Amino acid sequence: MDISKLIRKNILSLTPYSSARDEFDHVAEVYLDANENPFENGYNRYPDPYQKKVKERLSEIKGVATENILLGNGSDEVLDLIYRAFCEPGGDNVISHNPSYGMYPVLSEINNVPLRKVNLDEGFRLNAQAMIDVSDDQTKLFFICSPNNPSGNLLAKEEIKKILDLQKGLVIIDEAYIDFAATDSWLSELANYPNLIVCQTLSKAWGLAGLRVGMCFASEAIIKVLNAIKPPYNVNELSQQAALKALNEEEDFKSNLKIILDEKLKMEQALDELPCILKRFPSDANFILVRVEDAKGLYDFLMERQIIVRNRSKEYLCENCLRLTIGTPEENRRLLEGIKEYNRT
Repeated sequence: MDISKLIRKNILSLTPYSSARDEFDHVAEVYLDANENPFENGYNRYPDPYQKKVKERLSEIKGVATENILLGNGSDEVLDLIYRAFCEPGGDNVISHNPSYGMYPVLSEINNVPLRKVNLDEGFRLNAQAMIDVSDDQTKLFFICSPNNPSGNLLAKEEIKKILDLQKGLVIIDEAYIDFAATDSWLSELANYPNLIVCQTLSKAWGLAGLRVGMCFASEAIIKVLNAIKPPYNVNELSQQAALKALNEEEDFKSNLKIILDEKLKMEQALDELPCILKRFPSDANFILVRVEDAKGLYDFLMERQIIVRNRSKEYLCENCLRLTIGTPEENRRLLEGIKEYNRT
């Protein structure tokens, strides 16, 4: 598949901005090339524009070459870069399943690229043929969120492969919650599909939401074009340092992840015993979607007790559904006590 045929023509001819750190990335004693403040405070110098140390550590953890990694100011920046690199405003279109992550339609509006939503089947099951049927020659991107948000379930690999096998546009698999799932990432398929992009984040299982570090894994050709259009210093020095520290403390990550997964199992068992929980949907993420008789009533009741969950009732297939994030053992206890109190009223 020739990726260059998918790139916007103006991007193909773009001369990327060359920062001072692009032109000299070695070690020197005197830096007078970037108009920085010379007085050392730890942050007076521009950060590495390509986050090489972070990528090297990610390469070890993920088993993906650094040339196949792009980092962004959160996954939202990564997704926006993909739109801007490949989608001609007012001409091309993208496709996503519904319900899914709410930023896809927002980014479509911002970039003036129509988004065609294809409803998931009952049980939040992906219907690949339905997505293929609404595509056309102007379809550039297919967005697939797995584990899905807000439903929490993994989407069937055999269905996703039907779209990948088309070799028609790029397939972006958003794996923000993959660390919580008992399955392999799509990273293992990168070599098999030149049209595959896998997005992950340090915001969820790694606990670094405040740093805003998103990850994009793709072919070297795709990463090159995204590097060409990204802001020169899109991941700041503090975020790079803290991300590297966290990635070097992998045992802490695994320990916290186990606690979350153990707590999720306890929560699932407890929720199944509560009369007001009409249905608990299977989850491969760090949250549980539940259906209740009156989502707004329970939401408001919990909010009055300083417990905030997410009301997803307006989403397709999510009538009277609340999304419950797995918190600390104490937070989960308070949530369950709040729901039990609501049951008694």
